[in-house]
Amino acid sequence: MAPPGQPLIPADGEPAPCPQAEISIPTAARMRALGRRLAALLRPGDLVVLNGPLGAGKTTLVQGIGDGLGVRGPVTSPTFVIARIHPALRGGPALVHADAYRLGSPAEVDDLDLDADLDRSVTVVEWGGGLVEGLAPSWLDVTISWPSPGAAAAGQLTAAGPAATGRPGPGDEPGTGRGSGPAGGSGPAGGSGPGDGPGQAGGSGPGDGSGPGDGPGPAGGSGPGDEPRVVRLTGRGGRWAAAAESVHLAISGAAEVL
Repeated sequence: MAPPGQPLIPADGEPAPCPQAEISIPTAARMRALGRRLAALLRPGDLVVLNGPLGAGKTTLVQGIGDGLGVRGPVTSPTFVIARIHPALRGGPALVHADAYRLGSPAEVDDLDLDADLDRSVTVVEWGGGLVEGLAPSWLDVTISWPSPGAAAAGQLTAAGPAATGRPGPGDEPGTGRGSGPAGGSGPAGGSGPGDGPGQAGGSGPGDGSGPGDGPGPAGGSGPGDEPRVVRLTGRGGRWAAAAESVHLAISGAAEVL
C-alpha cells in the first residue's frame, strides 16, 4: 500500500495502453448483458476502472458484472457507502464495488484499504480514473459515453482511442443526469439518486430505478430514458495485453447477439 498522501500511480508511470474495442450499446438490458460477458473474462485480482459522466450507465454495467460473477445482490450504487463487498454465491471471486465520486485524492482511496481484498476479488471502481490505477500493476479501463453525431450504429465495433474519465467539472453535482443542466434531468426517466443512483439490480422503477440516467428504461426493455451509449475498453499492463484477443472476442460476441 502506498504511504498516506502519496499517489497510487506506479513510480515508473502507467503501463502502455492496449486499445481493444468500443461498442455502441442501445439499451440498459444490453448494457447488463455486456457486463455478464465481461464477467466471464474477470478473475480474482482484476481491477476495473469504470469512467463516464453522471448517468452514463456505470452501475447498470456493474449489475451485469455482478450477475455474471454470481455474487450476492442487489448491486446498487455505493456513492454514500463508498465501497461494498458482494460475496460469491457459487465459488467464484467476490465483487468489490466502489464509487470514488466523493474522493478527492489517491490518499483518500488508500484509506479505504481496497487492496486488502484485491487478490481474492474482482474490484470495480466507478469514477476511479486518476485515483485507483496504482492498486494493481494491470487494470481494465472501461469508459461509457454518449455517442457523437455520426457515430457507429448500435452493436458495431470500432477502433478504440484515448479514453476520458468523465469526472465532473466545477458545478456538476450528483443526481443531475449528464451534467448540471436540465437536459440531464433527475425525473422518472433517470431516477433521482446521486451519482449513478441506488436502484435495485435489474431495475424496478421508472428509468430502471438506478439513478440519473444510469439505467435507461425498464429492466429488460427500452423505456423513454433509453438511448445508446458507447462503451470503450482499454487494457493496461501485462494481464490485459495477454487477454486482448479474448476481450475483443467477447465484445465481438456482444455485437452479434445483443
